[in-house]
Amino acid sequence: MVQLRELDVRQILRDGGMPFQLIMDTVSSLDPGEGLRLHVIFQPVPLIRQLEQRGYSHVARKLSEDDWEIDFVPGDQAVEPDLPAPATEAIWPDPVWNLDLTDLPPPEPMERILARLETMESGEVLFALLNREPVFLFNELKDRGHEWIGNFDDSGKVYRIMIRATPAGSDG
Repeated sequence: MVQLRELDVRQILRDGGMPFQLIMDTVSSLDPGEGLRLHVIFQPVPLIRQLEQRGYSHVARKLSEDDWEIDFVPGDQAVEPDLPAPATEAIWPDPVWNLDLTDLPPPEPMERILARLETMESGEVLFALLNREPVFLFNELKDRGHEWIGNFDDSGKVYRIMIRATPAGSDG
């Protein structure tokens, strides 16, 4: 049986924080053969992929709508799921850019996101926090051929969006 270190980042996420560095620091501090039990408010697909690339396998359990428990264990350790892991639409790479635009009035968040996307390589991902659903941004992203996923956080006050850049001139 693998020893699991517990890390709960649910409140950090609910407060709009970015716990990625804390999670990666914790993973780096694990003893050989030790795993991590991560408590989050959504299934962090980019993080899962990042840790798989570092040799960790995982089991994700959705305990409630905003309560997930994910066990990461070294790849040479067996891990058996208690429940089937939810299907995901696609695997997204980790964000290259993280923008907190919650304190900016429209149209600044949209302008900053679009400007940043122009500098990004195809396939790179941008993550942004916004103070409202960016309905006008969606049309701009669609017109430019970018992919995106997003939702409101648990408070319903912060909109989270991940955008995958596509090459200039691409039909999407």
